[in-house]
Amino acid sequence: MTDSTKGTRITELGRVAVPVSDQDRALDFYVGTLGFEKRADVPFGDGHRWIEVAPVGGAAAISLVLPMEGQSPGVETGIILTSEDIDADHAALRDRGVDADEEVQRWGDPVPPMFGFRDPDGNKFMIVQ
Repeated sequence: MTDSTKGTRITELGRVAVPVSDQDRALDFYVGTLGFEKRADVPFGDGHRWIEVAPVGGAAAISLVLPMEGQSPGVETGIILTSEDIDADHAALRDRGVDADEEVQRWGDPVPPMFGFRDPDGNKFMIVQ
């Protein structure tokens, strides 16, 4: 049991919201191109949709949300995804036409190999091994 005077009852990172201009296009990219699974796609509120995608078997999800007023897609998400084979995933994403860095960055120990990519709205992500 958590002592509420020293912390909270927060147990995990469940999901992060990424602003997208077109939820259908984003869903196609995350599921069709990245190979994520669709976990939710349900209407709510006044004509809105709640969409969640995640790497297959992953604990945390990404919510594909329309931008709030004054916000726009194309953000530095700060999201870092994990790959079991960085070179294969880099090549596969570039072959599929994803806007990914030209090369995998290799800084040496203890920094893992990594590269960045952008979704169709320009939202930025990193993949590390």
